[in-house]
Amino acid sequence: MPTWAWIVIAVIAVVFVVVVAAVGFSRRRTQKLRGAFGPEYDRTVESTGDRKEAEAELRARHERHEQLELRPLSAAARERYLEQWQSVQAQFVDDPRGAVRVADTLIQSAMAERGYPVDDFDQRAADISVDHPDVVEHYRTGRRLSEPSERDDATEDLRQAMQHYRMLFEELISPVEDHALTRDDATALTDGHVAR
Repeated sequence: MPTWAWIVIAVIAVVFVVVVAAVGFSRRRTQKLRGAFGPEYDRTVESTGDRKEAEAELRARHERHEQLELRPLSAAARERYLEQWQSVQAQFVDDPRGAVRVADTLIQSAMAERGYPVDDFDQRAADISVDHPDVVEHYRTGRRLSEPSERDDATEDLRQAMQHYRMLFEELISPVEDHALTRDDATALTDGHVAR
């Protein structure tokens, strides 16, 4: 066989190995993101309509998250928030819409005290999704249900909004540390390398 044929075979073999490695890398990165974000991964893929774009967005969330100086709440702060939440729940009987507004404000206050930026709802939801991917959809649903409605069953929507808000609230004030990826895992996601 001529030398050029061996060269062509070698080039084809190298290209094949590179393609297989790239596909494997992409699958591992996808699995890691899916494992870290759970249902939020699927929601982001669905909302963007493109897996690569969604994964880039999720990695960007991790990068932003790494810049935040998050801290747990003190025991006294947790107790204060629990008391305020009980007061909000009691207020719901007489003023459902007002109680839901106060609940949203209380969540924002707890987020701010923990170190999350609270300027924009979509950004708050994205920031929360890194640490609390299993409950961030409750936050979005609560927000959607709390928007003014002319429907006859608006009070039921508000009751459900309170329930959804409570799911995130309980996570935010929990004494357990956030369960986001470790810094090594987050770095691996943002750098494009998969930690083993």
